[in-house]
Amino acid sequence: MTDLERVPFDHPDAVALRAEHVAYGNQLYASDPSSVHRSGSEGIEPASVVATVVAYDDDGPVGHACLRELDGELEIKRMYVVPNRRGQGIADELLAAMEQTARDEGARRVIIHTGDQQHAALKFYDRHGYTPIPVYPPYEEVTYSLCFEKLL
Repeated sequence: MTDLERVPFDHPDAVALRAEHVAYGNQLYASDPSSVHRSGSEGIEPASVVATVVAYDDDGPVGHACLRELDGELEIKRMYVVPNRRGQGIADELLAAMEQTARDEGARRVIIHTGDQQHAALKFYDRHGYTPIPVYPPYEEVTYSLCFEKLL
């Protein structure tokens, strides 16, 4: 059984899961020359975060997502489920929570950025009705960027 808990952005479990997510991305794109732009495009200003959610099961924290305001839009960031808990519906729950929060905030759409090597993520977002949009700032310099939207 998974429980979703809304936590502060700087909650230790949220910080640890985001660090795992960043480390995974750094490893995945280490050989891509545009990865030098990754740190600048991947930073999250804590004041821009609308909500942070951590998924817990009996073993502790197993997933994370946050929603931030970016240039008047709401963007889902750091969707992550620990590897040994993937395929169990945790990401579905996290995504639904982010979408509901965006609706509650009055958003008519939500946007998300990922990379071209994250094949499972690409299938996941497609399955959940996300459609491609042009790459938006601050990701233009990161050549492997792919961006999506979902109308709420």
